[in-house]
Amino acid sequence: MNRDVLILPLDEKNDLIVAADNSGAVGEKPDDTVQALYETVGYFSARVALMECMAAGGEPFAAAIHNFSGEDAWPGLIAGVKKAAVEAGLAELSVTGSTESNFEMIQSATGVVVLGKKVKIKERPVPKNQQYAVIGKPLVGPEVLDEPEFVVPLRLFRQVLETEGVHAVFPVGSKGILHEIRNMSNHKDLQTDDIICTIDLKRSAGPSTCFIVGYNLDAEQALQAICGSFYTKVICKQKS
Repeated sequence: MNRDVLILPLDEKNDLIVAADNSGAVGEKPDDTVQALYETVGYFSARVALMECMAAGGEPFAAAIHNFSGEDAWPGLIAGVKKAAVEAGLAELSVTGSTESNFEMIQSATGVVVLGKKVKIKERPVPKNQQYAVIGKPLVGPEVLDEPEFVVPLRLFRQVLETEGVHAVFPVGSKGILHEIRNMSNHKDLQTDDIICTIDLKRSAGPSTCFIVGYNLDAEQALQAICGSFYTKVICKQKS
């Protein structure tokens, strides 16, 4: 399975997971394309990196903020990162970072890197008859702020990760649901005609407002109960 993280050997028993996310032209500057509080920017930037790290099996222990928006942005950014950490059950996450204070940019720019630790295990092949679902709704830009009720909560993301019968979880980003189902299923030739889903498969999910879950059929009722209205079934005609 292809993931948007680095997996590096840490010691004999553990791997280091490195995940990152960037945000540009989103913030409180007059020339920003999307106007948003820096706390919101920090939250969603951290959200993506945390989800990628956790989905790859890592338990995040540290985050670094890259702030190109000036000194005034720092308090909001770090508050947003810590808010995401608490929501993900990571209240003890260590946070550091750096601010570009020599030169002023006309638009906001932010990056967040998350480090996590994972016990080394051999990756299992994709199970036969694996089931798929989308949890949440793909949103991007102003939609993220206008439709918060459709943004899947981080606490629910962790709960799904810990659900018995779940094989894999992939956050969805700018490349859309189809791209992540291809990665999860290891079928790079899957097309929209091969998939039945009521959600647009190619639509950007921005800061991972939704994710894909692969699971045993026996886990379907539990997932539906846990996720409620966030759950949307996906049927792949080309089975793994």
